[in-house]
Amino acid sequence: MNDSSWGTPQTGYWGPSDHGPGRGAAPAGPAYDAHYAQQTRPMPIVPDVPEHGGDQDADPGAARLSGPPFRDEPTRARPHPGEAPQNPEPMPDAPQPARAPQKKSAGRDLGAAIGVGVGLGAVIVASLFVVKAVFVGVVTVAVVVGLWELTTRLKECKGIRAPLVPLALGGAAMVVSGYARGAEGAWVAMALTALAVLVWRMTAPPENYLRDVTAGLFAAFYVPFLATFVAMMLTADDGPWRVLTFLLLTVVSDTGAYAVGWRFGTHKLAPRISPGKTREGLLGAIAFSMAAGALCMQFLIDDGRWWQGLLLGLAVAVSATLGDLGESMIKRDLGIKDMGTLLPGHGGIMDRLDSLLPTAPVVWLLLVLFVGSG
Repeated sequence: MNDSSWGTPQTGYWGPSDHGPGRGAAPAGPAYDAHYAQQTRPMPIVPDVPEHGGDQDADPGAARLSGPPFRDEPTRARPHPGEAPQNPEPMPDAPQPARAPQKKSAGRDLGAAIGVGVGLGAVIVASLFVVKAVFVGVVTVAVVVGLWELTTRLKECKGIRAPLVPLALGGAAMVVSGYARGAEGAWVAMALTALAVLVWRMTAPPENYLRDVTAGLFAAFYVPFLATFVAMMLTADDGPWRVLTFLLLTVVSDTGAYAVGWRFGTHKLAPRISPGKTREGLLGAIAFSMAAGALCMQFLIDDGRWWQGLLLGLAVAVSATLGDLGESMIKRDLGIKDMGTLLPGHGGIMDRLDSLLPTAPVVWLLLVLFVGSG
């Protein structure tokens, strides 16, 4: 602090004294000035910035005038000699400890998810290539459990009472009819299931009748009717390979979306519906699914061509993503994360069927167009 930083000197007094009647008090009079006149000495010239940093005034009672003028900061009283400062504050330029980088997390028990997925895949493949009727039974059980999860969540979260009994019976009938009688059998079973839902709900009070039957009709179409197309794929001569292609492409699409999105995803795809999905993940799903589709159509499907597999893979990636977003929309509306807890690491049955259900009619239709119903 140099002399110029002290401002304009006052007559007979240069600042508060440690020996006067009070710290920083005004001069007491002529006698006071005469007594302390001998103590007044010129201030030595010191650098603006002390050697050890900060503002270190030689006189504890002197006002700090160095630094930028008119700083907007509260005035704090300086401690007496020998006293510890009150409420010391850290230096503004002190380095802050760096935060350890956080690793990305999948958000689920990955080990349990892989174990359950491998187990389900083994059951499906075994039933698919041993006896076709066994696989139809597996699909029927999945449909009934999915309906139970959906209707239970609707009741718990929204108070919607979609009748489970006619839905479960009608859903099983749809899958079996689709396998035995084709599309006509599936449509007839769907119509009878809708009628059963309307009649069954009449046994309860009329309040919210329209809401409940609407939810029941939605559940009948969303779960068993869409699953019927898997059973109809199985009726072809190469039916098991068609179903396997359908399952492989859907799983590869989900895997590609997860792998690419988790590693490179930065741009959200639909943040209001599913914050974890990214545009990069969608591109990964398309690339993985198209590559797998070309291989499957060339080597697994009778009379299939690799370029057909590219189109099939593209369609599967889009439909699987839309199906996933559709169920995410339902869960957002219900205020839940998973439809159930039956499958560790996966959630419920409906959390595994979300991509498969809307993809089944897409694959069935494209295979019929490319190679016939066979």
